[in-house]
Amino acid sequence: MNDLAKLPVTVITGFLGSGKTTLIRHLMQNPQGKRLAVIVNEFGDVGVDGEILKSCAIPDCPEENILELANGCICCTVADDFIPTIEALMALDPRPDHILIETSGLALPKPLLKAFDWPDIRSRITVDGVIALADAEAVASGRFAPDVARVDAQRLADDSLDHETPLSEVFEDQISCADIILLTKPDLAGPDGLAKAREVIAAEAPRPLPVVDVAEGAVDPRVILGLEAAAEDDMDARPSHHDGADDHEHDDFDSIVVDIPEVTDPADLVARIETLAKSQNILRVKGYAAVAGKPMRLLVQAVGARVRHQFDRPWKPGEAKQGRLVVIAEHDDIDATAIRSVLVG
Repeated sequence: MNDLAKLPVTVITGFLGSGKTTLIRHLMQNPQGKRLAVIVNEFGDVGVDGEILKSCAIPDCPEENILELANGCICCTVADDFIPTIEALMALDPRPDHILIETSGLALPKPLLKAFDWPDIRSRITVDGVIALADAEAVASGRFAPDVARVDAQRLADDSLDHETPLSEVFEDQISCADIILLTKPDLAGPDGLAKAREVIAAEAPRPLPVVDVAEGAVDPRVILGLEAAAEDDMDARPSHHDGADDHEHDDFDSIVVDIPEVTDPADLVARIETLAKSQNILRVKGYAAVAGKPMRLLVQAVGARVRHQFDRPWKPGEAKQGRLVVIAEHDDIDATAIRSVLVG
């Protein structure tokens, strides 16, 4: 790449557990000759996604090209965190050909795009495109409001009520800001679910958008990289619920970190997480667990009551075999004592 050319950046957004990390891992392993760099913006102070990506670093995306911004939304920490991180990546030798930014599942993408208008970086980088991932099954079932029936009843009873929930606003803002939508986990949704999800997205999108079904993050990089959208110059076409506001709040959501003792049976931990999702409206659980008699760490990823787990790597010499889980939910659903009681007993 010519050093005078703007460095392209792809913003990868999507709701909790939609498959962003899986997609980036696929792109890292299929870089099409590009030297990639990755910024991961976590919600909570356990860098799960960053560690997953660093574990599969390759020469075209080495570990030093993968940076984390934890415990803070990128768009709220532009001067302190975001710009120094971008500058650090641009100073690498060799310089990356393309930067991927994985936003937090709770992030609103449009405020992030505004960060690219900062004078320090505007002349040197450009937003190649915004890719929004949407869990097909969740979209089809309308799980953007905790209780859809109750919301509908309130709407009918009083037209003046603000019946939008934080979850629906996050979803709608992500769709509105996107250049391409990736519908993930199509096998779980089935043909009818995929068709329904496409209908929902079409109804929410402010303009016609390409929608692509993607399983396990496997998409041809040529489909989503090299769009040359210059999204930072196209803000008016990307409406947001927060347009006109001076800033935005993340107080709708909260997270806690729970240390868990060594488990005997992973199935018991899975059952506890399922119970937590059903009884306390927990949106997301992610982290690690130590399993008795096993030399490898257990990676745990849960979206609602749907839990996935696998042994990801051996425990490092001298590393404490301590399980830690990040639990994310809407603010009013975070009851630390009750959550710990379910997970730890």
